[in-house]
Amino acid sequence: MRCILTLLVLLAPITFGSGAMANEISVTLDDLAATYARPDADPTGIGVVFVAGSGPTDRNGNSPLGIHANYLKQLSDALVADGASVLRYDKRGIGASKAAMKSEAALRFDEFVDDAKSWADWLRGQNGITCVFMLGHSEGGLVATLVAKQDDLAGLVLLDSPGRPLTAVMREQLSDAPLDKKTRSDALEILNSLEAGQTVADVAPALHALFRPSVQPFLISLINIDPAKRLAALKLPTLIVSGGRDLQVTEADYDALKSARPKADAVRIPDMNHVLKNVVGTDRASNLATYANPDLPLAPALKSAVTDFIRRTDCPTG
Repeated sequence: MRCILTLLVLLAPITFGSGAMANEISVTLDDLAATYARPDADPTGIGVVFVAGSGPTDRNGNSPLGIHANYLKQLSDALVADGASVLRYDKRGIGASKAAMKSEAALRFDEFVDDAKSWADWLRGQNGITCVFMLGHSEGGLVATLVAKQDDLAGLVLLDSPGRPLTAVMREQLSDAPLDKKTRSDALEILNSLEAGQTVADVAPALHALFRPSVQPFLISLINIDPAKRLAALKLPTLIVSGGRDLQVTEADYDALKSARPKADAVRIPDMNHVLKNVVGTDRASNLATYANPDLPLAPALKSAVTDFIRRTDCPTG
C-alpha cells in the first residue's frame, strides 16, 4: 500500500489519572484513518499498533452494533501513560476509514493484514520509535499474527483472540444456537461449501445476515486459516491473554494458542469479558451490559499484564 501521511489535527494534551501527559494526532494513510497517541514526557521509544476485532469496529473498540465500551481507547491510554506510543486505526470501511472500503463482495481478509502492516511500517518511521509491537484484539489477533510472519516486530500481544479456524468456531456456535432443525442443517451445509471454497447463491432469509452471498468471498478468504498453526511458526516474544467471562472466544481458543507456543507468556483473567472489563456475576445480561458502558474501567490485571510484557521485552537488534 502506498504510504501518504497527512497530519490533520493536533489535539490539546490529555491528562491521565497517573499525571502522565499525551498528545494525540489524527493521521491518514491513503484512505485509512487513525489516532497516534504519544507520551508528552519520558517516552520509551516503544510503538504499539492496535488491531481491532471483527465486524464494524473502530479505533476505540466501538461498533454501531451496540458496542460502546471504549476498551481500546482505555488500553491505549494505559500504555501511553507507561511511556509507549500507540497507533490505533479505524478498520477499512469503518468510521473515518469508510473511503477505503470496496464493495463487500470484493473484500478479502488479506486486505486487513496489508492495512495493519502498512500502519506498522508507518509507526516504525516516526521520530523516536525504536521498535514496534503489534496488539490484536479478537479477530485482530489473527491479523496481527499474520503481520508478524512478514514483519520485524519486537513482540505480539493477543487479547481474547481465536485459537481455532473460523470454520470450527462457527460449526460449534451453529450447533449450540437456538435454531430449528432445518435452519441449522442449511447453515451447516453452507458452511461446508464455504470451507471447500464454493459460494452458495440460495440463502434462506433466516441465514442472510450470516451467509449473504456478498459476504461469502470474504468468509472463504478467512475461514480455513488456523491461528494456532500460524502462531506456532513464529519466534518473537508473545503475550496471550484470555478472559474467563468471554462470550465470544472460549478457553479452548486460549488453550490452542498456548499449546502452539508453550513458551509464550499466557494470562487467564477469570472475571474479564470480551470487551476487556471485569464482570460481576455470571449472568449473560450483566456481561452484555458492560458492552455499552464506556466509563467502566478495564480489568486491572489486563493493564498490568500488557504493560509489564512490553516493558520487559527487548527491542530487536540489528
